[in-house]
Amino acid sequence: MTDARFEDGDEAPLRLTAQTTEDVPVISALLQDAVFPVTEMTWDRKGRRFAVLLNRFRWEDRTRAEQQGRAYERAQAMLVVNDVRAVASSGFDRTDGDLVLSLLAIAFDPDQEGAGDITLTLAGDGAIRLSVECVDLILRDVTRPYHAPSGKVPDHGT
Repeated sequence: MTDARFEDGDEAPLRLTAQTTEDVPVISALLQDAVFPVTEMTWDRKGRRFAVLLNRFRWEDRTRAEQQGRAYERAQAMLVVNDVRAVASSGFDRTDGDLVLSLLAIAFDPDQEGAGDITLTLAGDGAIRLSVECVDLILRDVTRPYHAPSGKVPDHGT
């Protein structure tokens, strides 16, 4: 079995930024059902940067995969959030090195000055809250697509 290639779909790796409130739902949709080990999250307090390496389902390729009768794909991607003042988490044990988290959504709740909170909602009632000075997210694929190990589209039982 070989890995899928961006060239097979005439696509390039994702490289997106979110700098407005309206941009956040786009990043959220692309990262819905991304999975990552708890050990792949880092917060550089001095640099005010939060980063996480995720394995994202390639939602943008789903229809094409179905039309071509081929496997669904995932790709490793880096999500970087800049201008982070504080990080808080709930609903999971950050010290459990074997824990794998599943991202459901990303939302931004602004305050009156344009700063606010970015919340990463996780499956199982977990969440990560990033207090930020502004919306400044970067999403970038860092590997070629690979066949989704489950072979299935993520399903939430709806």
